[in-house]
Amino acid sequence: MSAKIRQITLEKLVPHPDNPNRMSRGALAKLARNIERTGHYEPLVVRPHPGKRGLFQIINGQHRCQALRKLRHVTADVVIWDVDDEQTDILLITLNRLGGRDTLARKLELLRRLHRWRSAHDLAKLLPQTRGQLERLLASRRMSATESRQSNDFAIPMVFFVDKTQQQAIEQALATAGSHLGANTRSARRAAALATVASRFLGQAENASDPE
Repeated sequence: MSAKIRQITLEKLVPHPDNPNRMSRGALAKLARNIERTGHYEPLVVRPHPGKRGLFQIINGQHRCQALRKLRHVTADVVIWDVDDEQTDILLITLNRLGGRDTLARKLELLRRLHRWRSAHDLAKLLPQTRGQLERLLASRRMSATESRQSNDFAIPMVFFVDKTQQQAIEQALATAGSHLGANTRSARRAAALATVASRFLGQAENASDPE
């Protein structure tokens, strides 16, 4: 795989039809603003199109390509990888998903440093967080490295797949468990409800395993 960066006209770049990654309109607008403001972006990863000679299929960077089109760019910086269909499918699944987690203390320092130059309102136009999230983070006290590792301020995503019957049972359990919870958002209520259901199951399991 070559790491040499080339410039290719946007009209020759074709999105992969099976790319599972999606970006909201708001996030895409922020991406375009960042590219417009800095003039920099991570090069797209493409391969020679398997069915259309002279074109290139985007493996990673579909949204960057959309942002460049929105900004009326003519070309994009790309790296070309000569990979087959199987390798491409693996890359489509992994390139947008493999990553680490933020260290909260360091992230707060970065946000505070940016806040010296820009308001939370302006930062929300450029960063993934909303204005409210940024204001809450900026208002939080400074934390030690130990406290940062133990903090629950950043949500941890959990992804799992269920069939329709399982989905109905889970939705009913979450609705019942979350009916008395006072969380501000639907997402927060569902998360709290899921934790409640799990805690009750663990309690019942512990009681069932206790010797009489």
